[in-house]
Parts: sequence; C-alpha cells; structure tokens
Amino acid sequence: MSFDTALRLTECLMALAIIQQSLEHRATERRGTWMFLLRIALCLWLLMGLMPGAALACLFATSLALLHRFQGPYNGGSDKMTLLILTCLTAARLAPERYAELAFAYLGAQLMLSYFVSGWIKVINPEWRSGRALADVFRFSAYPVSEGLRALAHRPRMLWLGGWAVMLLELAFPLALLHPLALMAALTLTAAFHFANACLFGLNRFFWIWLGAYPSILWLQSRLIG
Repeated sequence: MSFDTALRLTECLMALAIIQQSLEHRATERRGTWMFLLRIALCLWLLMGLMPGAALACLFATSLALLHRFQGPYNGGSDKMTLLILTCLTAARLAPERYAELAFAYLGAQLMLSYFVSGWIKVINPEWRSGRALADVFRFSAYPVSEGLRALAHRPRMLWLGGWAVMLLELAFPLALLHPLALMAALTLTAAFHFANACLFGLNRFFWIWLGAYPSILWLQSRLIG
C-alpha cells in the first residue's frame, strides 16, 4: 500500500467514524450540538478531498475545543484514538515533506502499542490470568448486556480461555509485522474482537475508529520490510 493511498484511506475512515460519533451525540444530547454539526460538515469536506490539510486543521481545532468543553476526552479511549489519528494526519499533511511519513509511521506504531500494552496490563493482573476479571465484566458491567449474556459469568472455564485468547493475541500483535499475511490475520482477529465488544457491550466507537488506523500499520509494514 502506497503512502498516499494509506493516508487518504485513513482520512476517509476517520471522517466516517467522527460523523458516527457526532450523530450519536446528537441522538442523546441536545445541548451544544452546534460543535458536532460543525464536525460533520468538516468531515464531509475532508471526504471530498478538497484541501484536506485545511479540513484536518479545522477538525483538530474543534477537537481541542471539545477537550476544553468536557474537561478531557468526551468518550474515553475512543476519543483518545480519534485525537491521535487526527493529530498524525494533520502533521502528515501540514508538516514539511520529510516529516510526513514519520508522522504517519508514528500512528502505526501507536496502534501496535495499543494492543501490546493492553495485553501486558492484563497478563500481569492475576484476576485476568485467572479469568475472574472477564467474569466480573459480565457480572457487574454497566454496559447494556442482556441477562442471557450475564449468565456467561458462571462459565469460568470458557471465560478463562477467552481471556487468555485475548491476552495472547494482544501480546503477540507486534510479531505480525514480520510478515504481510500474519498482519492481515492479526488485524482480522482484532477487528473481530472490537466487533464482538460492539455487539456485546455497545462499544461501537472503538470498532470504527480503531479500524480507521489500520491502513497506517499496513503501510508501515510495507515500508519496513519492503
């Protein structure tokens, strides 16, 4: 995948994710929606591909305004990833040409670390190693989990296997950079993991925005081993 193709694909995927986030806010909150309407308009501008650097700079400004408005990320980890992608894309478009690839490579590296660090934090936690942490997710989670799914908390062997499968996938993710087929397999599995979280817990924002960063690591791998 070429640099220009990966950069443009990331811009489009991020724009669609921000539109989804903004529409979600509009459906649940009526105050201060003008900022989210502005972000939708800026994303449509970005999707058209006209002066993408300017569109990204304006989106970055609205993100800073939202950080001030909500005293931090509006929706936790998904907003942090959104801001990371937006920052790297803005730098790639507006920085001197010799730094553009470096900014985009930083995004790919951070995506890799997001999985590895998550796996490391889990594996050093005895509750995750025993399966209790995952059982508590189903037993006490405030997310809209059905009663049928809550019953999974009483299946410790399955949850132990599921927890270790997730931890091993996240810890082994950096090794996928060694071969294109391995990376495609790893990205398919992590996308399935995010999709499962969206279906089970309603974490739909994570699914769309993490997928938006995938072109960066595909390009990074081709740059490293090509």
